[in-house]
This record gives sequence, C-alpha cells and structure tokens, in this order.
Amino acid sequence: MGIRVLVVEDQPKILKAQIKLLEGFPEIEIVGSALSGESALEEVERIKPEVILCDLGLPQMSGMDVTRAVKAKHPEIEILIFTIFDEEEKVIEAVKAGASGYLLKGATADKIIDAIREVKAGGSVIQPNLARRLLKYFHVPETADEKPEPMPMGRPLRDEPPTRPLTEREVEILRLIAKGLSNNEAARVLTLSRATVRTHLEHIYEKLEVTNRVEAVTEGLRKGIIEM
Repeated sequence: MGIRVLVVEDQPKILKAQIKLLEGFPEIEIVGSALSGESALEEVERIKPEVILCDLGLPQMSGMDVTRAVKAKHPEIEILIFTIFDEEEKVIEAVKAGASGYLLKGATADKIIDAIREVKAGGSVIQPNLARRLLKYFHVPETADEKPEPMPMGRPLRDEPPTRPLTEREVEILRLIAKGLSNNEAARVLTLSRATVRTHLEHIYEKLEVTNRVEAVTEGLRKGIIEM
C-alpha cells in the first residue's frame, strides 16, 4: 500500500497534470484532490492523507493557511508546498506554520516522489536559497533600530565549531542536502545506500542538536561547517 497523498491546486489543468505525473508509482496512492484550500480541509477530514502536496498561491485560503489549519488539527500529516521562485517570504512563513518543505513548480516526477518519501520518513525538503533566507530569519535584529549585519558571501558565517565535530562524510552529506538533494540523490552521488545516508543524517541531527534538514542546514551555515 502506497503513501496516501492529497493534491491541492486551484488550476484544473495543472491539477490533472500533477496527478497524471504521479500515477503509476506503486509507492504513491493519490487518494484525493482539491481545487481550493477550503475543499482541501474537507478532504483531509474525509480521506485522512499522509502527505499533502499543496499549491502556495491558492485563492482566498492560501497554502500557508491550509498548512496552519491542517497542522493544528492533524500534526501527523506532512505538507509539501508547491511554489515559484519569487515566493520565498511566503515559503518561509509556510515552513514556520508547519510545512515540511517545498518543491518548485515543474519539478520532475522523481523529485516529487523523493520529496514525498523524505517527508513521510520524518525528513524535510529544502533548497539552498531557502536555507539562506531561513538563516536570515534566525538572525532577525532584536530592535527596530538595529540593522541586520550583511550576510558574508563565500566564507563561513561564524567560527563556531560544533561541540561534537562532524566527520568528513557527515560534512559531505550536509553539503549535499544544503544543495537540495534528496537522500536517494545523495546516496547516488556518494555511491552509498539510502539507509547509510539516513544513518549519517541522524548522527548529524544529534551532533548539531536539531531535528530536521532545515535546522541542520541552518545550523551548519551558522557554525561555519558549510558554505552556500
């Protein structure tokens, strides 16, 4: 039995194309679809999906609103946001509201399937540009008069090694997930098994005292372990 997925998109043609793209993958079961945020919430109660693929730019009730409402009532449901390049501020708000990550519209079927697997397994899906913006969010100045320090480019943000140093392999994997690679893609690049990559990720989370990819990449940047 596949992962139960609900697809939410307000454009009927795009919705139909997304469903067609994902059909045929045995690990995925499309259990429902919705053309609005309001109907998405109704479908959630009716079909109890495990993962929701939700367009961020829905009319009236946005994808961020859907995320907030679903996570408040069903925290176990994972949500992946579909977005475009110029919506980063909204994506950050969606992640803060509980989304497990985001995909750019037009992503390949393999990328979407990998993302669904990743969030169902408790991971997060993050792209490099969002990692940098999230880092800026975590460095918001404390007062209105205080100006944020400019982000240094091409060098570590802070010379602050972790209490328990990451191994060379762990740093390598952290760099790859910061580039937006899924576990499967990182495994292929490093010629490792997916299970081995996941084990390394668990060690990274433990050493950095974080719980997901977004936090791991953010903390890796903050401590100067990786660069973007």
